[in-house]
Amino acid sequence: MKQSRLIFDWNELETKDRRAPAGLSIFDETLRDGMQNPSVTSPSIEEKLKILHAMNDIGVDEADIGLPASSPRAFDDCLRICQEVAHCRLPIKVACAGRTVVGDITPMIELSQRAGIPVEVYAFIGSSPIRQYAEDWDVALIAKRSVEAIDAAVAAGLPVAYVTEDTTRSRPETLTTLFRAAIDHGASRICLADTVGHSTPDGVRNLLRFTRALLSEMGATHVGIDWHGHNDRGLALENAIRAIECGADRIHATALGVGERAGNVPMELLLMNMKLLGLLDRDVAQLVDYVETVASAIGWIIPPSYPLVGRDAFRTATGVHAAAIIKAMSRGDSWLADRIYSGVPAGSFGLAQEICIGFMSGASNVVHWLRQRGIPASEFLVGEILKAAKSQDHIMTDDEVLRVVARVDAQAHTLSMGHEERETA
Repeated sequence: MKQSRLIFDWNELETKDRRAPAGLSIFDETLRDGMQNPSVTSPSIEEKLKILHAMNDIGVDEADIGLPASSPRAFDDCLRICQEVAHCRLPIKVACAGRTVVGDITPMIELSQRAGIPVEVYAFIGSSPIRQYAEDWDVALIAKRSVEAIDAAVAAGLPVAYVTEDTTRSRPETLTTLFRAAIDHGASRICLADTVGHSTPDGVRNLLRFTRALLSEMGATHVGIDWHGHNDRGLALENAIRAIECGADRIHATALGVGERAGNVPMELLLMNMKLLGLLDRDVAQLVDYVETVASAIGWIIPPSYPLVGRDAFRTATGVHAAAIIKAMSRGDSWLADRIYSGVPAGSFGLAQEICIGFMSGASNVVHWLRQRGIPASEFLVGEILKAAKSQDHIMTDDEVLRVVARVDAQAHTLSMGHEERETA
């Protein structure tokens, strides 16, 4: 039977025209926003370089490598990363973040000059009424500070992305003033920031429509639009996908979604979903290595049930589920086995379905486990393993199963020896 007939996809009934904007790029914030999470361990420069190469391996287009004006160590690490990109001729591009203060822009200019590569400037300032009230700012002051910083970067030949913090709670008239000023002074990108994770998918659509209409009215359709989302309402991933569909051409994410408070868009889940939605045409088999590299460097524990990269993402010990997967495997049909009990095909991401043995398992789990290891699956052995599994409160480890195998073998050997002795007598 044709594969297309085996799955009815309600997801696609009204979204057949879904497509990514031309030139869509992926922007990795792990080494900047990710490091602002209070629970991470700050990676060494050696670990940061490993993360850089892992980003490059999964096809990240550009990475924000930090805030070089924040400390001497931050500057030195940013310089070393830039030098690594230049020395290894990596295709990944680099960016740095800073306030709309000339003193924050100057170190980025120095980085670019010393490393001999372009460094994109992400200059940010709050724009929402609540931030203006707390800071005692007005729109004129925000615009003045913004253009001063942009002018400094543009004069040095650096590309500028202008970031209005808390864009998703900012007034349209304020954004109009600020976006016009930034573009008039040479900003080549506008970054829409859901800084406190306020937005819903409808909010994303409305803000993107407004921004695209403004750029069209200005004759500035060459200016790129970034989406930078946070996960305070648990909507970061959905919002990022909606932003793509509504015309954002650069999406920000971090490994495992690490970032301030509830974090950011998870990079691995963004790329996984883009791949499944047909919005991404690149190899993503290195995603697990990328995530594990970052998790190790920042001291992050990946929850077992975390999608794609969690320990249990493709493991099953439930009898009826395992039986269906095993039946598919017995057909020699890896496509079927990868989808019969999984909405994410493991093989597309360099992984595989795994059948385990536990307190909810059936005989098929045990038979499959034994056959995979070339162990004869006698009825007695299968029964003994199931008996052991159902007496425990956890999934059996390989060593625990093998101990049962060894015990049954020893019993069989003893019985055999006793039988031989009786025949001799």
